[in-house]
Amino acid sequence: QVHLVESGGGLVQPGGSLRLSCTADGSFFGVMDMGWYRQAPGKQRDLVARFDEGGSTYVANGVQGRFTISRDTARNIVYLQMNSLKPEDTAVYYCNALIRRRIGAPVDSNYWGQGTQVTVSS
Repeated sequence: QVHLVESGGGLVQPGGSLRLSCTADGSFFGVMDMGWYRQAPGKQRDLVARFDEGGSTYVANGVQGRFTISRDTARNIVYLQMNSLKPEDTAVYYCNALIRRRIGAPVDSNYWGQGTQVTVSS
């Protein structure tokens, strides 16, 4: 069983910063992708930033220059440093990981964290 454990959400004023952390715990062969999505009320869940297995990084256009994704590969941790936060960044942020359970497995398993609330408001 694999669990994605999230932390770092909270209430922050516009212009402030938060750092989200996600740790993949459990038994598995390897992490193929790991990153962050967010979903505001009444809106779809959108990809914010992620790493793939080869280390390539994607950051959504709307947060480039403000958000930075980093990782600790050995400990299966991904971080999202969020600076210059705006009210439109308010959402539930979900950690996501595509995990290969066994060596040579043709199908990877998609895991989601429970979500952590980020609220940007004065």
